[in-house]
This record gives sequence, structure tokens and C-alpha cells, in this order.
Amino acid sequence: MDTLNDEVLFVGTAEAEHVEMYLKAIWHIKERDEPVKISTIAKMLNVRQPSVVQMLKKLNEQNLVNYSKAGVTLTESGENVGSKMMRNSRLLEVLMDNALKVEIDEEMVCGIEHHMSRQFTDALCTMLKHPRRCPHGHFIPRGPCCTN
Repeated sequence: MDTLNDEVLFVGTAEAEHVEMYLKAIWHIKERDEPVKISTIAKMLNVRQPSVVQMLKKLNEQNLVNYSKAGVTLTESGENVGSKMMRNSRLLEVLMDNALKVEIDEEMVCGIEHHMSRQFTDALCTMLKHPRRCPHGHFIPRGPCCTN
């Protein structure tokens, strides 16, 4: 048996993950009831402000954000992606902290959250008994598996 033929490796696109991180950051800033400022996004993602402006223009063209001099808001599509990413991230934190009893590794969470299918996320949420808050006390967005 040739084990090389049994394994498949997947390479995600860095661009897609980059977009998801921006939408997650905007969602998170909005969640804290703060105005979504370029400087806040830049600080959260540890990037320079001109890079944020460039990405916001791309996201605006993709109809994921409404970006103007007045500020940044998520479109319905952007809201859906940001909420999904935050849900994935916070469920992984609950998994690490409550179920696995290991220290939360944010870098690992960030690496995994982009590759979670809805089926996997819903199964994880169900296994964890549909937690409403992450170990940091933040709200976990509900999914279709959360009936109550």
C-alpha cells in the first residue's frame, strides 16, 4: 500500500484568510460598541494603517464592508463571515480550555478557525453543549445547531 497516495494535503489561500481576519477584527471591534476606526483595525491586526485602507477598499469592492470617510460597517455578507470566524475561534477556545484542559493557544486557534466547515463547527458546538460564552467571557454567536 502506497501511503503517499492515501494522504491529501490542502493549501488554503492566504488571501482568503487575510480577508477573514479583517472581517473578524471589524466584527470584534463592533461587538465592543467601539467605532470601527482604521487605527483600531491596524492595531488589532498589527499592520500599518495604509495596508488597512488598501484592504478596506478591496473589501468594499467585494461588498463585504461599506467603507467611506464616515467609517466602516459590515455588509450582511461581511457580518456573516465575521460572525462565523468569531464563532469558530471562540468554540476552539472553549474546546482547549474546558474540554482538553490545555492553555489556549491563540496562534493555533487562528490557524484552525479558517479551515472549519459548518458541519465541523456545528458538531463541535453540539459536543461542547452549545456554550454561550468563551473562556474570556465573550458571547459566542449562535449557529443553526443551537436551538435554544
